[in-house]
Amino acid sequence: MTDSFDREKVVDCMFDPVTSLILAELEEGEKSCSFLAKQASIPESEVLERLSYLIEHEFIFKTTASETMLSANSEKLSSIVESGENFDETINGLEKMDSYLN
Repeated sequence: MTDSFDREKVVDCMFDPVTSLILAELEEGEKSCSFLAKQASIPESEVLERLSYLIEHEFIFKTTASETMLSANSEKLSSIVESGENFDETINGLEKMDSYLN
């Protein structure tokens, strides 16, 4: 898998209110897709749709056994927020999230 991805799209995903709730759950460790769907009050298919770009670029790991399990690649997610070149994008994402909340 290539490391080529759209940083702005990743930041947008991370700061979407529903996706950020899901990512916060994943910070605590691996979770089932059904659990995340219940926490976010959305169908499992929407959880996977919202995370699809992050899964494709290995910010989120997806495994399927008896049920779909998801876990965060915390190091890779943190690198997006901490990178100096992404600071402005991160601030813009926070402002965008704040506008949803207020």
